[in-house]
Amino acid sequence: MKETIDTIHPDLRNKIDKELSGLTFTKNFRSATAEEWYIFLPSFVDPVTKGAVGKVIIQYNLYGNKDVFINTTIIFDDPELYKEEIHPLVYSVSDKIVNRLVGYADTLLSVHAGSNSYNAEYKE
Repeated sequence: MKETIDTIHPDLRNKIDKELSGLTFTKNFRSATAEEWYIFLPSFVDPVTKGAVGKVIIQYNLYGNKDVFINTTIIFDDPELYKEEIHPLVYSVSDKIVNRLVGYADTLLSVHAGSNSYNAEYKE
């Protein structure tokens, strides 16, 4: 039997679960090659507008090679998501966003969240 050790503190795990269960989107824009979505989380907001915590920009090429990656950018505006101690939350939310909005297509992901920013590659 393989043992797994959860390194995320139970309080942070509960917060992640709460944010993932309350994650919603609103499509703002769509063109032949891109989509833009607003992201809403229960505990976070844009400090200026008090609205969406961020946005997702998905760029794809309908006319090109099927082996081309979809480029996805997630930009979080709430500075609370920039705190290094909640990187697992930012990662979990970003992963859920990619799986819901892009599906399982080959994707190049760029997440902008202050010190929690990162790049990833999703490949089938």
